[in-house]
Amino acid sequence: MERRNWLKGLMALSLAGLGQPGWGQKSAKGAVNVEDLQKNWKALLADGADIAASSEPLKLSDGEWKKRLPQAAYQVLRHEGTERAGTSPLDREKRAGVFVCAGCNLPLFTSAMKFDSGTGWPSFFTTIPGVFATTVDHKLFMERTEYHCVRCGGHHGHVFEDGPEPTGLRYCNNGVALRFIPKTGKA
Repeated sequence: MERRNWLKGLMALSLAGLGQPGWGQKSAKGAVNVEDLQKNWKALLADGADIAASSEPLKLSDGEWKKRLPQAAYQVLRHEGTERAGTSPLDREKRAGVFVCAGCNLPLFTSAMKFDSGTGWPSFFTTIPGVFATTVDHKLFMERTEYHCVRCGGHHGHVFEDGPEPTGLRYCNNGVALRFIPKTGKA
């Protein structure tokens, strides 16, 4: 029984990203003024970008969500699934632009808020203000803070207190829950 608990704990730590390259990284592109990033996020938005105009709630039935979303995004956004680490091309996205909710197009993060956590998921040290609601999650034998889009209620990931300065936060996001809009060029 002790071995089983030890293996469960090891699995939970592995899923949380411990031991991955970049774990505990404490610097993000030098000195950053978070308030300026949050206030001026539209500077990284492409002209004519398809985004939600407000955070007014979007309510659809489960069947409507299933038709609207690809299967992987549906599982994550609507049923709090998790994509496999290292599978999202958005983890390696380096262009300037804005990350929006894949469910409702609400702008959530900018490329200036992103950092390489080494966990295999797109990670951000702050968000565009007012875009997420949080709940407490006990699913992996520990207490975690889960965050959801305020517009569509879609699950995006968990926020941890092991991110870089200046916030010390790591918003660990499922890539399939995001859509990236580059500042210039095509998505």
